[in-house]
Amino acid sequence: MDWLRALPSALRDLERRWGITLGAPFSGDEGSCAWVAPAVRRDGTPSVLKLGMPHIESAHEIQGLRFWNGDPTVKLQEAHEALGAMLLERCEPGTTLRAVPESEQDVVIAKVLNRLWRTPLAPHPFRPLSVMMAYWSDETLSKSSQWADAGLVREGLRIMKDLADHAPREVLLATDLHAGNVLRAQREPWLAIDPKPFIGDMAYDATQHLLNCLERLELDPVGTISRFAEVLGVDQERVHLWTFARAAAEPRESWKDDRLSMLAMLLGRSRFS
Repeated sequence: MDWLRALPSALRDLERRWGITLGAPFSGDEGSCAWVAPAVRRDGTPSVLKLGMPHIESAHEIQGLRFWNGDPTVKLQEAHEALGAMLLERCEPGTTLRAVPESEQDVVIAKVLNRLWRTPLAPHPFRPLSVMMAYWSDETLSKSSQWADAGLVREGLRIMKDLADHAPREVLLATDLHAGNVLRAQREPWLAIDPKPFIGDMAYDATQHLLNCLERLELDPVGTISRFAEVLGVDQERVHLWTFARAAAEPRESWKDDRLSMLAMLLGRSRFS
């Protein structure tokens, strides 16, 4: 693809432009749509270079990092918006929040989210959450021939749209905050990385962490959602509905033998039991 073909040239340009020395790209278990590597600035400051692949969800990551300005995210040191390139504060030691038990993850994620949730003054570049939900809906509808339970998926799509269109309060969301995107650091105990900012319902931001705790969620969906919503300080019913909608209808690689669809069935039954 064009982005990959242009990557070597873009890296050389950024090394010259920002006076950095690059190390080998990071590797790990976290999925990524970006090229990310350690860098060192001329003055010896350890940094991280990130070049994001163009994608609807991450289109305003640079602007989001500017808005939060390191509270509680990594700091943006330099940016090249045309390339989608960021020179970022390096978290050290940089281990992810996944290293601690999920009950402790809940508390840290809740604290980070409550600090992220602010309302930017207009004019601002951030899109409403409904834009991402419409994009997801189109992707899911394009795979309708693969659905195992059309009624479940269509109910998920309906709820997803309704929740996105009717939020009791709208703030700037991270949308992708989970334990893999929270790193141990020196400036603060934990800092968030990889925000994908949209304006919308706070209850939505609970779901990314919950869906990354899938075994616990499958064992006790109502209890897990209730406990996390209480720690987070958001409406439990809206978190339940968002989690159901995402499990039932968000895009996925395969709709066969799908754990998310099974979770949606559990959540759907619990709503009407």
